[in-house]
Amino acid sequence: MGRRIGARIVQAVVVLWVVATLAFILIHAAPGDPFGYDAPSVTPAVRAHWRHLYGYDRPLGTQYVLWLRNLARGDLGYSVSMHEPVRDALANALPRTLYLMGVAVVASFALGIGLALFQVRRLGTRRARWAGAVALFFYSLPDFWLALVLLLAFAYWWPILPAGYPVDMVMHGYMAPWPAFVDRLRHLVLPALTLTLLTTAAVARFQRQELLDVLPLDFVRTARAKGLDERAVIRRHVLRNALIPTITLFGLALPALLGGAVFVEKIYAWQGMGWLAISAIGMRDYPLVLAAVLVGTAMVVLGNLVADLAYVAADPRLRVG
Repeated sequence: MGRRIGARIVQAVVVLWVVATLAFILIHAAPGDPFGYDAPSVTPAVRAHWRHLYGYDRPLGTQYVLWLRNLARGDLGYSVSMHEPVRDALANALPRTLYLMGVAVVASFALGIGLALFQVRRLGTRRARWAGAVALFFYSLPDFWLALVLLLAFAYWWPILPAGYPVDMVMHGYMAPWPAFVDRLRHLVLPALTLTLLTTAAVARFQRQELLDVLPLDFVRTARAKGLDERAVIRRHVLRNALIPTITLFGLALPALLGGAVFVEKIYAWQGMGWLAISAIGMRDYPLVLAAVLVGTAMVVLGNLVADLAYVAADPRLRVG
């Protein structure tokens, strides 16, 4: 196990370096720079001074070496668009995204597996077909379209939930602990619901197929022949063996939700990593864009590592190997 984790860490470092290098080349190859915006009050001489101050007038190779050296020391640079160090911008945005993603991942996998079990136990019935149709409907929806529809429905037609931001930007700081907690929950509902509905549909369809693949196997027939109740057969024998492929989906759900959160956070003004990345791209904020890419890559690597460890926990044969 220790050797496997060590090998994964080495692979993670290599993947992070390759992705960071490609992102560095692509972002610098795109037209414009952090000081290329149109502002009549800013003269070309001032822009040239800023480019020289931040090192953007140096050769690309020199900029790359300096960026890697600073990155190795933990210095992510200074965000021109946010007017603060990149580390501080990430420290403010990343917890909000992890909070949103954590709620969405837990809720979507719990609901998705439960919906798949519901369909399998009632296979062939009208309820199971309706559940499959609903899952297919949400599975086919674009994330930004569903976010806009929910925003229109519950913040405009029936204004029962706030339209955006993680908290009430005016009154939250003056609230007592319990009203402040309720305020956070109310602002969480719409973005978390959007991500949960989309991911629940994918998990349910995937888990249902895995359950149907395990049901005809010999050990399931043996469990039934011993007189076990059908619910016990599905819960104790079928579900555990069908969860192994779903673990892969769980590992991939972390970066997938991070990608979906880009649009969801922008629509709901949820000031997390997605909102920060879009703002940085629009402003050509090189250090902030590269930091966002590194965080996304780290989420992919972490998701794969979590999936590997979960494999070992779920399948005793891997522990023996």
